Amino acid sequence: MNISKPRGTNDFLPPESSKILAIEQKLRELCAIYNYQEIRTPIFEDTELFVRGVGNATDIVQKEMYTFLDQGERSLTLRPENTAAACRAYIENKLYGLAQPVKLFYIGPMFRYERPQAGRFRQFHQFGLELFGSAEPAADAEIISFAWRFYQQLGIRDLNLRINSVGCPNCRAAYKRALQDYFRPHLAALCGSCRDRFERNPLRLLDCKSQHCHDIGNNAPQIYDYLCGDCSAHFAQLKTLLDAASLPYALDWRMVRGLDYYTKTAFEIEAKQIGAQSAVCGGGRYDGLIEEIGGAPTPAVGFALGIERIFTALKAQGDDIDVEQGVEVFLISHDNDCKPAAFRLCEQLRAAGFSADMEYGSKSLKAQMKAADRMQAAYTLIIGGDELLRGEAVLRNMDKSEQITLPVDNIVSHLLRIKNSSDKE
Repeated sequence: MNISKPRGTNDFLPPESSKILAIEQKLRELCAIYNYQEIRTPIFEDTELFVRGVGNATDIVQKEMYTFLDQGERSLTLRPENTAAACRAYIENKLYGLAQPVKLFYIGPMFRYERPQAGRFRQFHQFGLELFGSAEPAADAEIISFAWRFYQQLGIRDLNLRINSVGCPNCRAAYKRALQDYFRPHLAALCGSCRDRFERNPLRLLDCKSQHCHDIGNNAPQIYDYLCGDCSAHFAQLKTLLDAASLPYALDWRMVRGLDYYTKTAFEIEAKQIGAQSAVCGGGRYDGLIEEIGGAPTPAVGFALGIERIFTALKAQGDDIDVEQGVEVFLISHDNDCKPAAFRLCEQLRAAGFSADMEYGSKSLKAQMKAADRMQAAYTLIIGGDELLRGEAVLRNMDKSEQITLPVDNIVSHLLRIKNSSDKE
């Protein structure tokens, strides 16, 4: 019986795994520039956290969570997203006692039982920012700026930034009633999902993927006519800040996001070239979430992006992530008697900061040279019996096909001089 990976999951093999690390490194560098620090939360949490935090009426909680009972009969869920977990950590670890705002980022796997398709998986990797303790539109603008800058740095083209305000609980209640009044005469014509959402989550009627339902909603009332004074002023200031930073955006009154916790700002960035599932990241403000899961009222804003969708966008435009491959030095020994000296040199090179590898067995010199080529080694270090008796080894530059004989004790220092001189160029 052959055992395969579960449906909707991936094995990331070299060089793809190195490309993921390169993306994560870019994100970490940008986090340092924006002054965000890393948080790592458990991969599974109490199920109630997501029911209360994400929203019992959402598709995530209703259909997509991996939930199980542990041996103590406790209901646990593999995290489908990380914002609720970050909020729980903020409360539990009393981060509200620190100077505010608290600015955090996370990178890790998430789990949703979705129908696998292009860019969507059951285990996927997500990066996100969470900014706790500021209600100011400048915090929203910073989050959006980070996301936009990151995709620009990656060289992803044809990006669209869409923004909206979904109001607050006070003004959204009237908007929900207006939507229900509009859609009620069309209920029989709506898809099953929309009929289900009509009572429990009417805002989601606006972003149904069915073209028929979408067309029915074309003349629905817009949120902007229902925003209270505070929400309207917040949204106006956000637009002013984005204009000041020359961040291009489009208003999209139908964008409501798929999570119940959003208040005021909601946004998405799309990469048009990847087709129907074009959103590469999204987020917004969630001022009521920390209170919802047991904390004091705390304003917050954040966003998340999927790592796998970055590769989808890059592939669609014919680009890729460049990563360095190969080792700097591959050690070749003539026979087993030379293995101890080769191993000692290999360890000395690694201790000096070089990437180094060697042949473990007793392959021929020709086979070992082929192995060096496959590893894209910059140099080979050939250790033979005669040279070893003289305390020497042969260093070969693979690109130039040039070689010199050096005392074994001078090899590391010689390579360090070459490396230092090339770093200065």
